Amino acid sequence: MRKQLFSPLITLLLMIQSLHSADVQTTLKTLLNAAAAGDVKAQLDLALRFRDGSGVLKDDVHAMSWAHRAADAGSAEAMDFVGAAYLRGAVVKRNPALAFAYFKAAADESAQAAFNLGQCYYGAQGTAQDCEKALEWWKKAAERGHGRAAASAAMAYHSGEGVKQDALKARRLAERAAELNNPAGLVLLGEMHFQAGEIEAAKENWTRASKLHPTGATGHPSQPSDISSAQQAADLLKLMDYRRRKSEPGKFAFVPLPHIHQGYNNCGSTACAIFARFQGSEIGGWDFKRLCPSPLGTGTDWGHLLEASKKIGQQWALVTFTPDDRGFAHATAMLKSELDAGRPVVVDFKYVGPQYPGGSAGHTLNVCGYIADENLYILCNPAVATPGIQLITSSDLDKFWRSDHYGKLSKGVLSRPAFVIDNR
Repeated sequence: MRKQLFSPLITLLLMIQSLHSADVQTTLKTLLNAAAAGDVKAQLDLALRFRDGSGVLKDDVHAMSWAHRAADAGSAEAMDFVGAAYLRGAVVKRNPALAFAYFKAAADESAQAAFNLGQCYYGAQGTAQDCEKALEWWKKAAERGHGRAAASAAMAYHSGEGVKQDALKARRLAERAAELNNPAGLVLLGEMHFQAGEIEAAKENWTRASKLHPTGATGHPSQPSDISSAQQAADLLKLMDYRRRKSEPGKFAFVPLPHIHQGYNNCGSTACAIFARFQGSEIGGWDFKRLCPSPLGTGTDWGHLLEASKKIGQQWALVTFTPDDRGFAHATAMLKSELDAGRPVVVDFKYVGPQYPGGSAGHTLNVCGYIADENLYILCNPAVATPGIQLITSSDLDKFWRSDHYGKLSKGVLSRPAFVIDNR
């Protein structure tokens, strides 16, 4: 018997017929027919539906296929869609140079593409690093209503990371992000108020941010950006009183850190720069990265980070603990001892899931406090909005604080690694 061959369109129509009511089938069939006939808006709509599993089964292959067709037809939004896929490498093989080309082609028409183009310039993704150009594109995106772009530019000016520190520009861009109801911008603006002693204004901004997305008692560091910022705002509200009182060894500790918001794929060097600044250095995340042999825009071996600390005249030690319950008890005892002494600790997390290229991802950040009665720890995370402060439960810290790829020093063995200040 001869095998019957179906075109992709017929196959999709059959999928729709098996999944949905008659009314939904009609709507989706109309959309599919329009897309097949060359309707660019319909093609992009289908790409988004297949990416998100909205009305159809989630299917990244079909999402990319329709996005490519719309991008080839000149859709700036579709170009950004395709560029983002190549930048992340979760659906197609990661290709930053191709991602950069798509963003550049679309940036004049798409605020999201302008933001992503700024990300590429800032983080040396597919192009040489140019922080000034990054700020230009972020400001253009902010003018067109992109809140995250405004917040990213504000944080760069606030910490002086990649550009000259400018408190006035940072404040104006944070206010623009807040106008656009961006949770990261509201977090930063609230922190500016908090540091100025304007407590009610800080509370107002953090309350606004916390209501933009669902929040819980705590979140966790692998949440998407906007959700993480909303949760961060809720955490900051909870921590307002703690941050203004002295630590009580064994009960509560908080070590204030000079936060730097990281560039793309630069968590290790940025977390270490925060750690170094706490100890009196003025180094930034990008400059710390330049002390390591790996190129900008790539991950950093912890052995190289340790060597870089010596180059700036600081003495750190790498300590590791086993990933089991006993190791966690020893690790958290060390954490509390360091924090009670007024010293933060750098740790490495491992995230596991299908959303990460290769099935997992690593992330470096600081632990800067704990609340014993509630079994909570306080993080200073370079990946989230300034001031970078987040709460994490002891159980989530147990789950995430482990790594087998933090560098050659790991020798592929899963452990709980940390950098501590070496006082010997």
